Amino acid sequence: MRYKISVFLLLAAVLMGFSQPDPEEELTIIVELKEMDVSTFKKQVEARLPRLEVVAEYDTIFNGVAVKGLPGELDKMIRVHKGIQPYPVQMYKAQAEPLAYKSGITLTTDFIRPDTEFTGRGVKVGVIDTGMDYNHPDLKVNYQGGFDVVDFDDDPMETMEEGATIHGTHVAGVIGADGDMKGVAPDAELYAYRALGPGGMGSSVQVIAAIEEAVEDGMDVINLSLGNDVNGPDWPTTKAVDKAIELGTTVVVAAGNAGPNPWTVGSPATSPSAITVGAAALPSEKPLLKIPGERREIPVLLLQGSRPWTFTKKMPLFNGSNEDFFGVTGKIVLMRRGDTSFAEKAQTAYQRGAEGVIIINNSDEPLYGSMEGLDLPIPVAAVTKEQGEWLIEKGINEDQWLETETEETNYDIAPFSSRGPVTANWSMKPDILAPGVDVISTVPGGYQSLQGTSMASPHIAGVAALLKQAYPEWTPREIKQSIMSSAELLRKENGEFLPTEQGAGYVNPEEALSPEVWISPGALSFGRVEDNFFRKKVSVTVRNMGSGTKTFRFPQPKQQTGLMWQLPKSFTLSPGEEKEVPLEVQMNKSFVKNGVHQGYLRIESDNKDYHVPYLFMMETADYEKVSGLELYKDWETDSDLSYRFHLTEEADSVSIDLYRAGTLLHQGRLMEINDLQEGLNEGEVDLRMDEDFSGPYIAVVTVEIDREKFTSNFQVQM
Repeated sequence: MRYKISVFLLLAAVLMGFSQPDPEEELTIIVELKEMDVSTFKKQVEARLPRLEVVAEYDTIFNGVAVKGLPGELDKMIRVHKGIQPYPVQMYKAQAEPLAYKSGITLTTDFIRPDTEFTGRGVKVGVIDTGMDYNHPDLKVNYQGGFDVVDFDDDPMETMEEGATIHGTHVAGVIGADGDMKGVAPDAELYAYRALGPGGMGSSVQVIAAIEEAVEDGMDVINLSLGNDVNGPDWPTTKAVDKAIELGTTVVVAAGNAGPNPWTVGSPATSPSAITVGAAALPSEKPLLKIPGERREIPVLLLQGSRPWTFTKKMPLFNGSNEDFFGVTGKIVLMRRGDTSFAEKAQTAYQRGAEGVIIINNSDEPLYGSMEGLDLPIPVAAVTKEQGEWLIEKGINEDQWLETETEETNYDIAPFSSRGPVTANWSMKPDILAPGVDVISTVPGGYQSLQGTSMASPHIAGVAALLKQAYPEWTPREIKQSIMSSAELLRKENGEFLPTEQGAGYVNPEEALSPEVWISPGALSFGRVEDNFFRKKVSVTVRNMGSGTKTFRFPQPKQQTGLMWQLPKSFTLSPGEEKEVPLEVQMNKSFVKNGVHQGYLRIESDNKDYHVPYLFMMETADYEKVSGLELYKDWETDSDLSYRFHLTEEADSVSIDLYRAGTLLHQGRLMEINDLQEGLNEGEVDLRMDEDFSGPYIAVVTVEIDREKFTSNFQVQM
């Protein structure tokens, strides 16, 4: 809980790095107390180091304090008290990208907000984000307060000056705007907890402290549209989310924007108990590129942050691969991927008069790039290497102009939406999908369209608020259960999307509010299979939530060699009755290939089908073995460096080599350690180096497992 208001300055605010603080500047650090209670530690600080001030106490999510003082005094505190741990500096960022505002577009909340008497009235929703413009006319009625753990005061306003932010205000509007725009729960009580500062960046320290503040303030629902790249269940922020849910708060988390590759859901979205939300695209008109006389059509894949592709007439093409832009005015420029960023390429073409830009990838894989916050008034798209060569050959070499046609699209999954599963416990994520593309909401000074799982998550937080008003006695588990059990699977031409892409499917608020059936658990994770013959029994509880008697059947899924299911016989449930039914899966390693295997078990009930996603991993798969590397300055000496990283499985050894950023010259091996356990690994290393190691580096981490080596690269600042 809060103890006293003071100024909070983050120590070591450099992403995955460290820097020496100004010895004359007061800092506030948060430390975890491992061997004593808060009151005892506070008395000892007041007696031994009276120039330090304990400015906050935490005893709900974790046991710790925030202490303010000069670096030298804080250094003494760390040396005197061996049972305390300064928190790490793993950085979190808002999960969204800007899009062009399109006037007159239908709000995505209109697709989600059900026709119901429930509006979220009386439900407290905490938005842990970049703050909130609580003076916005659509938010000021529902804004009730909050806290700022960046500046450590009671004013969680968005950053308005250098590094200005809009993210938290946008998220809040999706949940509970009540003005010209209506959020999903337009009468919910909104509370802002500013954990992300200028530029939308924040640390584990701030995120955990904000969760603590929100839980202490009695939030019914918390939304976390933020994340990092740690794909594991035991990172501190994931554990903080688990604790908040255990204490009775429903926590909704954005899955992340690192898709479309698997294993990209990051902490705290890896929490098993949280509602993890992926991003769906609503039905729309999809632009296609054509060359006159050719039958081929190339889908337009816009870079994140680009303006829409809205050309209605034929456009001349220009080959800008050599970046010679003479005569480019009024044309669409084809540019190859190269040394400069996509944003720089597009800006150069625009400044020379281009009407649009198409970036050609250096491989035949789709290119999911970003404009890095650059707002240009022209569209910027990407194509594969083969598609680009075809456009050059048929369009430029044969002097043909480019045509744009459109086709109607159905519901889809946003390519940027992070995919599961989660390493270490091999669990299913995300849990649910909601709109996350071209979402218009409130921002300081007006409205803007953004996209990202940050925009999908508050849709579900709003639905959770409606459920909490309708059923105040429901627990976080039951709210999640109703949302997942009522979801609708999204399908594509050749079947459903994978469970690790969509979880239980697309949210259906009407059915979540008036559920007919509850199925628990919402997903079946059988874990990692290493035995030659694997056999496991699990139970699924089916509850009839409707008003009439229902009969349930479990049809066999499509037959797969080496995989066999033992499913229950049909059974009947009266209204309000539930039944726990056994399921058994058997696998023969000789017939089931390595990797992730997933699908859906179908449950038939009268004229409606329900689906339970399942997943198991045979032996191993192509996932990163290490993530979340942190290197930060230790308080106790000038020479020691603290490290922290997450391993997805036991390793024989881990080594870290430093290379100078830019030149990539090998600076030396920082450390090598043996026999490590899966999960969180941390410790210290003595630098003992005479030369100046300040500056940016590439840290190459090599993990050896059963004589096989895996490498990962991280940017660090020394």
